[in-house]
Amino acid sequence: MNIYIGNLSYGTTEEALKALFDEFGDVENVKIIKDRFSGRSKGFGFLEMPSNSEADKAIKALNGAHIDGFTIKVNPADPGGKKKSKRNSRRRSY
Repeated sequence: MNIYIGNLSYGTTEEALKALFDEFGDVENVKIIKDRFSGRSKGFGFLEMPSNSEADKAIKALNGAHIDGFTIKVNPADPGGKKKSKRNSRRRSY
């Protein structure tokens, strides 16, 4: 299961997140999203756990936890790719 972690401190590392989630089960991948130009963290990231039951336990336990002085938000990640198409209501067909 892919997990979203938000409201991270700019100093939080991928290794620290992996260690935090390792208590609940196997962690396959950790990615903190960084600014393309400055290389500084954008304050959120994603983590992947193969077991859905372990991921659910981690989400319930860590949502609202205090890490590096910040209260983090932990939720299942939106799979994406299901964006609604925008309808142009101003376009007229003649």
